[in-house]
Amino acid sequence: MKKPDKIRSVLKPGNNPGSDSIPAAGTAAGPGKGMKRRKFLGMGLLGFAGLSLPLAANAKGGNAVTEFVSEALNLQNSSRQSDSFEEKIKMLQAALAKKDYRLARAITNSLRISEVQAQHEQETFGTPVAGASQFGLVSSLPASWKGWANGWKYYKVIGMEEKAGIRRKGEPVEVLLSFQSGQVQSLAREIRVAEIKDGLLTEVISQVFSEVRRGEEKICKLMFLADNNGSEKKNYLVFYGNPDAELPNYKTDLLVRGEGYGLDIENEHFIAYLSKQTGQLAKMVLKREHWLEIYSGGQGHGEPAGIDWAHDYVSEDGFQKMRISLWDECPDFEVVKGPICTIIRRWGFPYSPLHPLFAPARLNVDIEYRFYAGLPYFHKFGKMTAVKQFEPAALRDDEWVITGQSFTDLVWMGPDEKLRSGEVPADMRDKLWGIGFYNKDTRDSFIGLFLEHRADGLPELAHNGSPQLYYKWHGQIWSRYPVPKDVKTIPAGAVLHQKNVYITIPFTPADGPAQIEALRKELLSPMAGTSSVLPKTAAAKENPGKLARAGEAQDARISKALIWKALGDVKDPQLYKADISIADLGFVYDINVRGSVVTVTLAMPHRGRPLGEYFAHSSNVVHSTVSKTIMEAIYELPGVKKVIMEQTWYPLWTSNLITDTGRKKLGLD
Repeated sequence: MKKPDKIRSVLKPGNNPGSDSIPAAGTAAGPGKGMKRRKFLGMGLLGFAGLSLPLAANAKGGNAVTEFVSEALNLQNSSRQSDSFEEKIKMLQAALAKKDYRLARAITNSLRISEVQAQHEQETFGTPVAGASQFGLVSSLPASWKGWANGWKYYKVIGMEEKAGIRRKGEPVEVLLSFQSGQVQSLAREIRVAEIKDGLLTEVISQVFSEVRRGEEKICKLMFLADNNGSEKKNYLVFYGNPDAELPNYKTDLLVRGEGYGLDIENEHFIAYLSKQTGQLAKMVLKREHWLEIYSGGQGHGEPAGIDWAHDYVSEDGFQKMRISLWDECPDFEVVKGPICTIIRRWGFPYSPLHPLFAPARLNVDIEYRFYAGLPYFHKFGKMTAVKQFEPAALRDDEWVITGQSFTDLVWMGPDEKLRSGEVPADMRDKLWGIGFYNKDTRDSFIGLFLEHRADGLPELAHNGSPQLYYKWHGQIWSRYPVPKDVKTIPAGAVLHQKNVYITIPFTPADGPAQIEALRKELLSPMAGTSSVLPKTAAAKENPGKLARAGEAQDARISKALIWKALGDVKDPQLYKADISIADLGFVYDINVRGSVVTVTLAMPHRGRPLGEYFAHSSNVVHSTVSKTIMEAIYELPGVKKVIMEQTWYPLWTSNLITDTGRKKLGLD
């Protein structure tokens, strides 16, 4: 996982500007019981709207504050901190009945927040390939391996078997893993992956994402780069359980610029520019000697133009076209960034050209791009789900439009998986599994392969979309309409699935088809990880170097354990009763010690609280226990000469990062 983008602040001793007084209005409530999980929906961070100190307390000063906190602010019934989804639905119905539309909009927004929080707390990802109970102790490994992995306490074994007889080089492999929560603080910080090869352990680049907590387990998706000579069985060790570990800073050719979904993504083969408005792929630059820019010019249909125009449908009786390219912003999205893969997932209902006058909730479109380090292609996953029965005049799930005459020739692939040049024969126009263009002079190409294209609740889809070189005012285009012409009704619950890959390689008629056909076979047979055990015949050899970087094996000049303990005194004063630290809230993503310099990477819970400097310089005492700023807490430790706070917004903070202690203080368990 890459180090996150940060805002840096150097903290100096003796600087404590300002304090935060308790806001006026509101009253304290009496003690209560812990709340149920669903009552937590929509809370953001659990804070009161406001509390006020009694006049006597204001007059008496610090002692009165202590008395007020300890006596008047007993922990309130946590179930009062939010409202359930069911209650909000009733509120919405009541507001609509009164035609109080502003209130209804406010409640609708609160409902959405509740759903986001429910997703954080309850979403499932499937069955892990290695469960929480499947682990070994590093201390039990052969001496040479144990010494190499010094600092880590536990490991899992992941088996990888290549079954297609295809040589792989740096193939991204994704596995779902589960861990006992008591064995690891942060999966993002602590996980390291090593390949076992000829008795040696070799660290491989890895990426952790979708880290969640479910009960007594922590779960994450782990991606790493795997090599295989074809038909080989290999084992990988996944190390974890090292509180001194730092966020790994792996370097690859994958570069990402921008915030949110409007990213510029670059590797050694191309640069992809996503629309800052919709997140659609707007243009690409193919990084060969010509640096060909493929784009769609003009003004579209009034919306920003791009090269990826799907997904969309034409409403009943051909009245209008509903498009995701008409979004003013993504209705919902998730972004994963890392050294191996950048994932942009967006979903919502397509918009009318006269939005919001017409805003049907009929076909939910869920789109995901995946861009990789070192690979000349990217994936696009699509899912179109009919929320209700409707009768579209047409429906499209793949269309690419490129302005100008960048390419000179067409290519296509039928069911026999052979790539051919030229026009698509009439009998093949609904049987296409690959479409694209190339330039016979420059060797530039852009080719799409349909790896998966199927539907639930509908007949077999048409695999059409024949490419064209000269489309009206543009240049090249293909456009796929998957629903058979005799199907007039899309039933509720029907789902159209697709998995496409788009390739940009130097292409010639002599060697290009074989390369594309081989790549298709490789992509249709990806390697998959399974739980495994160390082979008894494994002969461990003395490993050169160490897994740990400086400061990751209890060798830092200033103890990280003491730093974490000190950060336990940095409380969030806006949570008046919880008496909870930024460490237990999961705000602290990383601690780095270099000599006498301590760097703390800090997240904030949401954009409504954008200033991490608050905890660095200004957080004040409103608790009956000790509360300090980051600066005060760390500078008290022997040997600290400088403290640096770096604030990050990636990955976004969620309630999954709250510690066991923190959850108890917030009444979540």
